[in-house]
Amino acid sequence: MKPQDFAKAVRENAAKILNHTNDSHIGGGYSCVDILAVLYTRILNISKDNLNDPNRDVFILSKGHIAATMFAVLAQKGIIPMEHLDLHTANGENYAGHTRKFVVPGIEASAGSLGHGMGVGLGMAYAKRLNKNTGKVYVLLGDGECNEGSIWESAMFASRFSLGNIVTIVDRNRLQSYGSDEQVMNMGDLGEKFRAFGCRTFDIDGHDYDEIYDTLIKASESDFDKPAVIIAHTIKGKGVSFMENRLEWHFKSPNDEQLKIIMEELNA
Repeated sequence: MKPQDFAKAVRENAAKILNHTNDSHIGGGYSCVDILAVLYTRILNISKDNLNDPNRDVFILSKGHIAATMFAVLAQKGIIPMEHLDLHTANGENYAGHTRKFVVPGIEASAGSLGHGMGVGLGMAYAKRLNKNTGKVYVLLGDGECNEGSIWESAMFASRFSLGNIVTIVDRNRLQSYGSDEQVMNMGDLGEKFRAFGCRTFDIDGHDYDEIYDTLIKASESDFDKPAVIIAHTIKGKGVSFMENRLEWHFKSPNDEQLKIIMEELNA
């Protein structure tokens, strides 16, 4: 399946889930769907048959509040049954509002409090090197997470131990819970900051499928001993006109009329 078709299906299913459950975070899910689509269709060595293979690639969603979008990705990839999307936030079920390890196949780390995914990924990348396992670790952060000191501790660790087998992607949509990044905690040029911590960095359009793919290939090259960080410049709510760059879609869920418009725009 082409990344474009994968992304469209994920956006549709995420909207349906969130309309049904009244859960939130559709805006932050849509900003990184195109990245996820390229990863799961063209990059990651991950399938429902190799989830316990120590030589598989590992993907960690650090911004775990976009759980509905992630579940839609796993269903589209065939790792979980499509019908399980109806279980999202249902009482007693495992498909919670944040991603949970052990109970949902394909989820490599539980998420909730932000800023931990990169550190967990580094532990896995270091273990792969010690055990001489192949496969790389990919971590997706929200840019709001970069307010956390744990991200920068992780960058120092990755550089100090020359972990070239981890690729961190920052979803740089510039909006977090209560305002723009500049209003909440102005982080300036994230690429320059990660370079100062010893990382190879790339700035890309996070909605250009070819650029995403080409950069992921470069970032994954095995002859480098520095961690790679991709700053993916994205648009919150990408793909739906009334959601794009709107802070309120960090929290809102689409009502029935909005769901109809979403489907019309995605299929235009």
